[in-house]
Amino acid sequence: MNNNAKIDALQLMLTDLRTRNEPIRHKAAFRGCQPEFQSLVTKLIEQLETELLKEKQLLKEQMNSMKK
Repeated sequence: MNNNAKIDALQLMLTDLRTRNEPIRHKAAFRGCQPEFQSLVTKLIEQLETELLKEKQLLKEQMNSMKK
């Protein structure tokens, strides 16, 4: 997968996770697992943000090496 596509995919996934998906949140509340659900969402966002930063840095390094 090229870096731009991976960066785009990561950004889309982060946008999706940050969007309040009410039907899923209602299911979590109904099942009594809302805190656990939110904790997992937060961890996923943190992991994806870290991956996104790594990919952006890699792309920046590749662009810099192409300029030389």
